[in-house]
Amino acid sequence: MNFKTLAEYLEELSQTSSRLEITKILASLYKAITPLEARYTTYLLTGSLAPTYEGVIFNIAQNTMMAIIARAYDHDIEAVKQLYKKKGDLGTVAAELSKNKYDDLTITAVYEALRDVSSLSGEGSIEGKVVSLATLLTKLDAVSTKYVVRIPIGNLRLGFSDKTILDALSVMERGDKSGKKNLEFAYQVLPDVGLLAEKVKKHGIEKATNQVMPVVGVPVMPMLAQRLKSPAEMIKKMGEVAIEPKFDGLRVLIHYSKSKGVLKAFTRNLHDISPMFPELSEIGKHITADEIILDSEAVGVDTESLKMADFQTTMQRRRKNDISEMQNKIPVTFQVFDMLFCDNKNFMDVPYLARRKELTNVVKNGSLLKVDDYTVTTDPEVIRTKHAAYREDGLEGVIVKSVSGTYVPGRTGWRWVKMKEAEEAIGKLSDTVDGVVMGFSVGRGKRVEFGVGQFLVGVVDGDQIKTVTKVGTGLSDDQFRELSKRLSALKVDEMPKNYEVHKNLTPDYWVKPSLVVELAADDLTVSPNHTAGFALRFPRLVKFRDDKNVEQATTVKEVKKLFGLQKKLTV
Repeated sequence: MNFKTLAEYLEELSQTSSRLEITKILASLYKAITPLEARYTTYLLTGSLAPTYEGVIFNIAQNTMMAIIARAYDHDIEAVKQLYKKKGDLGTVAAELSKNKYDDLTITAVYEALRDVSSLSGEGSIEGKVVSLATLLTKLDAVSTKYVVRIPIGNLRLGFSDKTILDALSVMERGDKSGKKNLEFAYQVLPDVGLLAEKVKKHGIEKATNQVMPVVGVPVMPMLAQRLKSPAEMIKKMGEVAIEPKFDGLRVLIHYSKSKGVLKAFTRNLHDISPMFPELSEIGKHITADEIILDSEAVGVDTESLKMADFQTTMQRRRKNDISEMQNKIPVTFQVFDMLFCDNKNFMDVPYLARRKELTNVVKNGSLLKVDDYTVTTDPEVIRTKHAAYREDGLEGVIVKSVSGTYVPGRTGWRWVKMKEAEEAIGKLSDTVDGVVMGFSVGRGKRVEFGVGQFLVGVVDGDQIKTVTKVGTGLSDDQFRELSKRLSALKVDEMPKNYEVHKNLTPDYWVKPSLVVELAADDLTVSPNHTAGFALRFPRLVKFRDDKNVEQATTVKEVKKLFGLQKKLTV
């Protein structure tokens, strides 16, 4: 398929708000392209060139893109800047300046050209990117130009996620969403939606998703915990359970293969953070297996107090320039609590207790890896006692797990349940909310220097993000400064297509959905203004959740459950 035809599909998608119609358009597109084109097209539809875990980035700022446009169309850069101020979108600017009406480049040719641009690095790479992208633009028609410009600067504006692509693949083959469950599971185990699209085009949904198992070096979507209101309900839902400590650390899935020379550490949002933990190079001394995938919590240690550090302290290990210094300043232990794969055997389908037994046989407890303790019970009082004891020790509480449960990615069923607060908690929300920052407004008085006075936060509902609160208090000066720096880099000129916001809540500036924050609040109330249907009362920032992506934020459905729980607690 010519890229020009793909661009016409993109134009139609950008002008469509109905998720049902978007799915139909995508299904039609997938029917018309080859398997390899399906892979490349899928990456481009998500504004990328590869799955998240590969870390392929364009590293092209807006100013650089202006220089590219100016060069491509032999235009003065100041004139490009003025046109950008008028139009508010560089893709539209490029389309307006483009004079080429003929475009015979294929999807594959454009994708490969963009991939070549992303691979340029080192001295002179910026100039190389300017020349290469400018040359590409001169070969494209106006509509194609608009989207080729938007993709590298992360402003594609299509308003749908990987989940909609999975729906479309099912509709393409079956005419309905009956294949969605199989597709979602395959995607969660091997989260490369482009590769999955290629396989579906080649082999069909059944063969493409049959017997999917984890691969060392490719991150698996982690299993997540549900919420329940009391230990008694946990036992009622799950029967016999195992109680584990809940640490305030960074969730890390460790991939290791001695024979293949693979060592990776992935966050729950699939980012490779291996450089953050140089001590993992010694992992071979601490396990008896050749290949393994472990689920763990990286917990820092405060060298002065010799106590466990909190999440934000541990996250300082992400600094790139002084990692060896940070390694000494904040030593880390990996609290290992699960095993997904070991020496050619898939353990995801193995019940919890059997996984645990094998885990203790494979991992050698020491300063680097420590297998978590667990207690098996059917008594709610044991859960309460353990929760209180762990809280007394400075931990977050407990995670309660079904002893017969398998490892299922995502937050589904009653296999894992977290209990952060006591069930009798009154006067504040019984759990925190992981929300997406949607926009911000400038402050008054002292906050003027920060550039942020309050920020708008939403929760996820399918592909949409709906508002649930505005936050303007409870932040330290340092947090305001950090927030301003982060949000300035995410500013966009128009409200993202997948936002649902009441006109009374419009912020001064919109930001693209990227930053996830954990919020605590005193209560949840029904709200006519917030599009989630609920509002957090007296919200306050707990921490920035750099380990989570937007799709892992709290959902509207979870907020509704939390609201029901809160009403029961306060009756």
